Amino acid sequence: MSLRGQYDAGRFGLSFELFPPKTAEAEETLWSHVGKLVAFRPSYFTCTYGAGGSTRDKTLEIVAEVRRRFGLPVASHLTCVGSTVDQLRDYLREARQRGIDYIVALRGDPPKGQAAFEATVGGLRYANELVSLLRTEFPEYGIAVAGYPEVHQEAPNADIDLANLKRKVDAGADIVVTQLFYDNDDFFRFRDRCSAAGIHVPIVPGLLPVTNLAQIQRITSLCKARLPDSFVSRLQQQDDAAWQFQVGVDQAVEQVRGLIAGGAPGLHFYVLNKSQATAAVLEAVGIPR
Repeated sequence: MSLRGQYDAGRFGLSFELFPPKTAEAEETLWSHVGKLVAFRPSYFTCTYGAGGSTRDKTLEIVAEVRRRFGLPVASHLTCVGSTVDQLRDYLREARQRGIDYIVALRGDPPKGQAAFEATVGGLRYANELVSLLRTEFPEYGIAVAGYPEVHQEAPNADIDLANLKRKVDAGADIVVTQLFYDNDDFFRFRDRCSAAGIHVPIVPGLLPVTNLAQIQRITSLCKARLPDSFVSRLQQQDDAAWQFQVGVDQAVEQVRGLIAGGAPGLHFYVLNKSQATAAVLEAVGIPR
């Protein structure tokens, strides 16, 4: 099925994002969690791609294995960082040979130790250029791009950020998947602004259920997402892992119910290679195994 087709009328797209495990033990654990997530009948899985292509082979290995084991469509992330156009073409040819269905096309974050993004000589500078390459030379792939309900941290303002997103969609993206957020008003405001700007592809909310306050504070500080004060206050009431897990699940359940009621075309979960929190959320909102 096409990526856009996963969100056609009458369908609800459910997807989970993995990252390449670094050890054999972590990979064994990953497959246990993937099996539990598959029980919710997702539309597809995605897997991230390390800065500079540092996890290139492992990314392809993971998504190809998901496809082989479970017969589900899969998407590989792909960034412009550290690659020439020819190297990007090589990756896309290899992904095609391995049966990868979709590409999440990203500019990518600067590698560790590098303050700002720098285009590789012979490479691409912007995600819309990567989308254009895909649409022109690899039209068989479905294409997802990233959107930012609270504005990309490098964008001078919301209008410029939205114009950048429109360039990606106009270049041929099929869907937009958002950065994580914790206030649904931010998502709905972003969706309305996208519509007003002429962006009419599905806008899919990206969610990361909180399981640990310190962890999510680190993550949100990196991507400049906002944690509502009332949510943080509840998490701080007890310095207890089980308490923070339950508070995070309750928050995510409330978010998901509001997003579904508000007409979200699907949900994309950043599961961090685990299943417990996401499974608890899906069960609570009535998405059956």
